[in-house]
Amino acid sequence: MSDATVVVAVRVRPSPVAAWFHHLLTHPVVEVDGRAYASSWGGTREIPVAPGPHRIGAYFRYRGQRRARLAESSREFTAERGARRVDITARLGALNRTPFRIGDPVARV
Repeated sequence: MSDATVVVAVRVRPSPVAAWFHHLLTHPVVEVDGRAYASSWGGTREIPVAPGPHRIGAYFRYRGQRRARLAESSREFTAERGARRVDITARLGALNRTPFRIGDPVARV
């Protein structure tokens, strides 16, 4: 990894009310700048990016689905030059139709 690379660490969390359901039947996907990355509930997906502006998104799919984008949400963030890591949490609401809430990015130097 070069000095100009920043790691975006995205923690994906289900709603505590429906966590059992999502752990059994769905899987989350994190998207950065249009590229999808498989993730896991409660896990952290690390994605290297260049410094600058980016778009992050999160959604889930039922197991076996390839195209569904349920509870999708996205937002812009900036990976600052000099930061080593940016932590972001994407949290799913209690209802399946409730979009993910993508928290504010926290830069680590």
